[in-house]
Amino acid sequence: MLFRDGFEVWPMTEEIHKGLEGILVAESSMSYIDGDAGQLIYRGYPIENLAREATYEEVVYLLWHAELPTRAELESFADRMAAERAVDDGIIEMARSLAAADEAPMASLRTLVSMLSAYEPEEDADSEDLEATLRKGRRITAKIPTVLAAYDRLRRGDEPVAPREDLSHAGNFLYMLTGEDPDDVAIEAFDMALILHADHGFNASTFTSLVIASTLADAYSAVTGGISALSGPLHGGANQDVMEVLMEVDESHMDPRDWVETAIENDRRIPGWGHRVYNVKDPRAVLLQEKAKALGESSGESKWYDYTTTIEDYLTNEVGLVDRGIAPNVDFYSGSVYYQLGIPVDMYTPIFAMSRVGGWVGHILEYQADNRLIRPRARYVGSTGEAFVPIDER
Repeated sequence: MLFRDGFEVWPMTEEIHKGLEGILVAESSMSYIDGDAGQLIYRGYPIENLAREATYEEVVYLLWHAELPTRAELESFADRMAAERAVDDGIIEMARSLAAADEAPMASLRTLVSMLSAYEPEEDADSEDLEATLRKGRRITAKIPTVLAAYDRLRRGDEPVAPREDLSHAGNFLYMLTGEDPDDVAIEAFDMALILHADHGFNASTFTSLVIASTLADAYSAVTGGISALSGPLHGGANQDVMEVLMEVDESHMDPRDWVETAIENDRRIPGWGHRVYNVKDPRAVLLQEKAKALGESSGESKWYDYTTTIEDYLTNEVGLVDRGIAPNVDFYSGSVYYQLGIPVDMYTPIFAMSRVGGWVGHILEYQADNRLIRPRARYVGSTGEAFVPIDER
């Protein structure tokens, strides 16, 4: 350690890693990403298997308990989650106020999730009790769809639809959003989207949640922090940008290939391409592309799928982005999937949070089991030894 003017300073030779890129801060068995191979694994299971064969509830159980449930365990877990879906009238009234004030969806979700803690049972107040944290996580995960659907309906002038316990996590949200029973194709597509967004290593929102949880703050504080981090345009929100681009293509009445060619000539960035970790096509994009196609075939309207695949083909084969390590990420296809499910465009990032809470809670449980306060350092580059001047002499 070096000293200057009697003050301890960090050695100037010590390398700074802006954004903590490449820095290992903990060990985790939650998810593994191979950006060169385009591989994503949850608890040892390839994402392709989980997305095609499991349910969101099954994946959340896996993330929280480190093993796949038996049928009996899954039924019990899903039943407990479903029983926690209803929220207090005070939450609905707050959602009504936020909708009336035209508050943004992510800001509204942040407020509502924080407010949920006011209705916690007293016996779960101990934030150092991992079993209590697990119960809090279950309640938060179960209630987020309810508050999101209520907020969206209220801002559209409709009354909230009460949750149903006989529907899956994905099916119940679509039902609460529209007031109508979703078909199997819609439920399967949305369930897959939730699975694919459930966890993704130490991303910004997950790390934010862990920094908060490492102080032994409660799960509500940690999840609220995760939502706040996800709201930033450099983390969440690209799926909304993608859909807005596709809508622009549609309104232009141009061939999507001509549209994207013109956009590139005008130095426009095409959202949904490139990722901090993946150098090849995001495996989640591959899976959602399948669902985008299935939804188009089911509805008889395939233009959104056609737009995305045409743009992908042009950027891959004509521009050569994939050869440069810039490939479609999960947002490139999730936007059109959500749109075909009838989800408003500005609700896409809140939907991301609705899924990712499963990963946030899992990481909180894992980290607090062997907790250490996260406390990095910064290199001080300011002055030292300044003489204080009384305010009247300045």
